[in-house]
Amino acid sequence: MNRTCLKIVSGRPAMAGRKSLHLMALSLAVCAALAVPGFSINANAAMPAAPAVPITNGTTLTLENCIGIALQRNPAELAAGSTARAAKSRVGEAQSAYYPQLNWQTDYSRQSYSAPVGSSGRIGGAFEDISTGPALTQNIYDFGRTSSQVNIAKYNLVSSRQDFETQTNTIILNVKTSYYGVLQAQKAEAAAEEVVKQNQLHLTQAQGFFKAGTKPKIDVTNAQVNLSNAQLSLIQAQNAVMIAWQNLDNAMGVPDAPQYSIVDNLVFKPYAITFENALATAYKNRPDLKSIHAKTMSAEQSLRFARAGYDPYISGSAGYTWSGDLFPMEHGWDVGASLTVPIFSGFLTKKQVHEAQANLDVAKANEENLRQSIYLQARQAYLNLKQAESSVPTAREGLEQAKENLALANGRYAAGVGSQVDVTDALTSYSTAQTAYINALYNHLTAEANLENAMGVR
Repeated sequence: MNRTCLKIVSGRPAMAGRKSLHLMALSLAVCAALAVPGFSINANAAMPAAPAVPITNGTTLTLENCIGIALQRNPAELAAGSTARAAKSRVGEAQSAYYPQLNWQTDYSRQSYSAPVGSSGRIGGAFEDISTGPALTQNIYDFGRTSSQVNIAKYNLVSSRQDFETQTNTIILNVKTSYYGVLQAQKAEAAAEEVVKQNQLHLTQAQGFFKAGTKPKIDVTNAQVNLSNAQLSLIQAQNAVMIAWQNLDNAMGVPDAPQYSIVDNLVFKPYAITFENALATAYKNRPDLKSIHAKTMSAEQSLRFARAGYDPYISGSAGYTWSGDLFPMEHGWDVGASLTVPIFSGFLTKKQVHEAQANLDVAKANEENLRQSIYLQARQAYLNLKQAESSVPTAREGLEQAKENLALANGRYAAGVGSQVDVTDALTSYSTAQTAYINALYNHLTAEANLENAMGVR
């Protein structure tokens, strides 16, 4: 059931007394006493607790520090927060219809006239009129129009806040993947440097064997080619590190950040969760699902508002006016109420109801579509995580085997009984195994981050 609500609109002047002042006071008292229908909303959107530290030369940042900086500096986060604040202001705009509208209105008019006098001519004249004074109007009862508009604004505010949360989660995911990307690139660079050192050692050994006459010239040539390829790979790895740093800077919203370092957390730790729990958590926590549900509720209120177009509404007015063409002017007051009953609007209300119903159907379909999309995202993220968890131990075992094989090949070649081909093959296998292990660690952490994002948790 709708409560009586007050609306402020422009009023007309009236004639004589102090009753209008009493009516104004009474109106304000009623406004204060009436509870605005709807629901309360927390004024501050939830923010993750992540410490932000200033970035200076030589600063060492943790992942949490980087996230905290991003939530303070990333322009997409700032824009989403401003959008939510604008939605909060629109709630206040809608609620303003509950309160009286008090205006000061001044009118001036000048009229001229002429009248016939017999058959010989006309006489004429002019007069002026000035009226001024306060006018107060208020909506007394409108069958839920105002309460529906307020609730629409409130649901839109809920949606905006959840969109802000979605943007926050996206930024956190980008910071995580960029952070892990830097560590991945650094480890790949270190592996490339090790390969260069190994190839330099092999070239020195091949040159020594060639001078001693125990190995052919082709061993030296092959070693030189392998060293050049390794140096080229190192250059590419060094460039990848610089790009990874820039990606992290941009993810934090500080593209011109000074030189800093980060804590290495590229380690393997299984993430214990079942798919059923992950899916349930996603349905419970995903802010985009909460946002679209709020939009569905807003569409329901829009339908209610459209249907209220068939209903009458009652408004009241009061005013105090000074008017006349001479000073001191006459003064007076008026007070009244009006009932407006819609009869025919060219089928406008009917079409508005049809439009609101269609929009509600669209909102419900979009909500169900998102639920199905969340299921797919959670399923894919969970399967990717399990694959990554299985890959890390296998990649680590392959790296240990490749390292042992390289040591055997180096030992045989140093003793003069192995071949350059064996060393090259072993070094290539070792480099590949290093890359596979580094990528497995990175893939596991990013898969974990993606699953958390799919679940709507931080």
